[in-house]
Amino acid sequence: VGEPTAAAAEVAVARSADEVAEAAAAAVRSIALGDLVIVYEGFGKQKAVTLAEKGQFQNRYGNFFHRDWVGKPYGCKVFGKGNAGFVWLLAPTPELWTKVLPHRTQILYLPDISLVCHYLELRPGAVVLESGTGSGSLTHSLIRAVAPAGHVYSFEFNLVRAQAAATEVLEHGLAHLCTVTHRDIEADGFPASLAGCADAVFLDLPGPWKCVASAAASLRPDGVVCSFSPCIEQVQRTCEAFEEHGFGDTRTVELLGREYDVEARDMQRDLGFEAPKMASRWKRESKEKAKRKRTRVDGGGGDGGDEDGEDGAGGESVRSCVVAHPRQQAQS
Repeated sequence: VGEPTAAAAEVAVARSADEVAEAAAAAVRSIALGDLVIVYEGFGKQKAVTLAEKGQFQNRYGNFFHRDWVGKPYGCKVFGKGNAGFVWLLAPTPELWTKVLPHRTQILYLPDISLVCHYLELRPGAVVLESGTGSGSLTHSLIRAVAPAGHVYSFEFNLVRAQAAATEVLEHGLAHLCTVTHRDIEADGFPASLAGCADAVFLDLPGPWKCVASAAASLRPDGVVCSFSPCIEQVQRTCEAFEEHGFGDTRTVELLGREYDVEARDMQRDLGFEAPKMASRWKRESKEKAKRKRTRVDGGGGDGGDEDGEDGAGGESVRSCVVAHPRQQAQS
């Protein structure tokens, strides 16, 4: 077998590049009627829009007709009529859905969600039981964590909220990964059909200690339970129930958010240069006398500064850098 020629190598490279381009083009999702689109107007201002044939989106930038968005890729920028302004069309993700979902109850936000998913030790293929569907904020993140082969069984005691969450899961194309059921877990516990099937259980209930026994029966060996409670009294009673039913390695975590301001500052490395009063007076006077003597001898401007660089090298004592510091909260 002979060595491949340069022409054959070029053809192979060209074919590889074409294949990569085709794969990238196939991976780009195009927007179609009936799709859910997250309209991004700016930081902290997004809205969920489902495309309709005669639908339109209105904001301060003008009117945007849904039919003009059809066929465009997710992530593109679109302008309103008259080019008064633009918005971004983003594909829905659990993080974006948390920001735009309709609030039927108080919800978990991204910091809490990330911590919960981490401690539940979720992985693709896992089975998770969630009690307290609420608005479905955490549910969507759980679905993504266990996809494509896992499943989330979510239970909600309020019938209206359960039906609304089930409808959203169906509309988002996640019905094969999530089942929403109307059931009071505190009173009835988890279904017997799920006994020994769950890798993790999440409880967001007023009395989570009431269903710890049912959660223990539903878990596989080495399964994890996470309970989310706003009051320390609830936490204490739940921890006692965990110990009573044989759970170990119980830990209580409080997540506190703190905002930081990031800015560029000029950091002074030579305080004696920037703040002369901090240097001794005799040292400053001696440097000034030596500088005047050099000026008289040279007959000009001297040597451009003294040894410590107070003239020419003084700029090197200032260094620009980026610093972050906690934002000061206003007193109420």
